[in-house]
Amino acid sequence: MHPMGDVWQWLGMSGDALGTSGVARRTLLYCYAVAVAMVGAINAINVITTHHEQPQYGLAAPILWEGSSGLAFILFLWIPWVACRIAPLRVRPRWKLLIHVPAMLIFSLAHVTGFIGLRKLVYWFGGAHYEFGAFLPHFGYELAKDAISYAIFAAAAALVEHLLRQLSLIETPGQTLTFDIRDGSRLTRVRLDQVLAIASAGNYVEFVLKDQRKLLMRSPLSTLESELGPRGFLRTHRSWLVNAGQMTALKPEGSGDYTVELGSVTAPLSRRFPAALAKLRGGCGS
Repeated sequence: MHPMGDVWQWLGMSGDALGTSGVARRTLLYCYAVAVAMVGAINAINVITTHHEQPQYGLAAPILWEGSSGLAFILFLWIPWVACRIAPLRVRPRWKLLIHVPAMLIFSLAHVTGFIGLRKLVYWFGGAHYEFGAFLPHFGYELAKDAISYAIFAAAAALVEHLLRQLSLIETPGQTLTFDIRDGSRLTRVRLDQVLAIASAGNYVEFVLKDQRKLLMRSPLSTLESELGPRGFLRTHRSWLVNAGQMTALKPEGSGDYTVELGSVTAPLSRRFPAALAKLRGGCGS
C-alpha cells in the first residue's frame, strides 16, 4: 500500500486505524456537520445581537466579522481532528494527551490569523482598511473561546466514535461479524469467531487465532474491550481479553485465580475480575 494511503487510512479518511472500517470517517463527517450547524447558529445570533446593540455598523459588517470567524474555524477543524487521532481521549499512557496543548494553540492561532486575513481581504476589495488592534490581548480573548471549542469538539468526536463503534458491533442475523487487524501497512480481516483471545503486548495487542496465527495491532487493550465487549469478549486479566464463546474449560489455580482454556490456547483469569468468572461459569458464550 502507498505510504500516503496509510496516512489517510490512519486519520480516518479511508477505513480506520483502530480496526472497524469506516467508523473514523463517519465520525469526522458527523462532527463536521454538527460543527457547521452550531457555528452557523452561533454566528447568526451574534450578528443579530451586534446589529441590535451597535446599529451604526449596519448588517454587512457583523455578517463579515462573524462569517469570516466561522469560516476560518471550520477550515482549521482538521487540526483538533488530527490531534484526536494521534491521542484520543482514551489513549494510554495519559501523558500523550499533552499533545492537545500545542494543537489547541496552533488551532487558535490558525483560526485568528485566518479570520483576520479574510477580513483584511474583503475590506481591501471594498477600498477600506480593517484593523484588528493589539494582537496579543485580542488573541488571548480568542484563545480562551477556542480552547473551549476545541475541548467540546474533542469530547464530541470521542463520544460519536464510541457510539458508532457500538452500532457497528450489532450483529446482523445470518451474518458473521469481521474485524480488521492492522499491523503497519498490512490489514488482515478476520472473523470474530476465529479469534480466541487478545493479549496486551506493550503498546500493541496480539490477536490469537484458531489457526494458531498471532497478529499484532497498535491499540490499547481497553479500546478493544469497549468495542468487542458486546460481542462476547471478556476482560479476564489486566493483559487479556478472551472470546467467551470459544471457552472449552475453566481450571481453578487456587487463591481465586483460574485458567481459561480456549482449545489449545490458555489465558489467565484473575480473581480481580469476578464478573468475568460469573459470566464464564454461567455460559456467557454458549
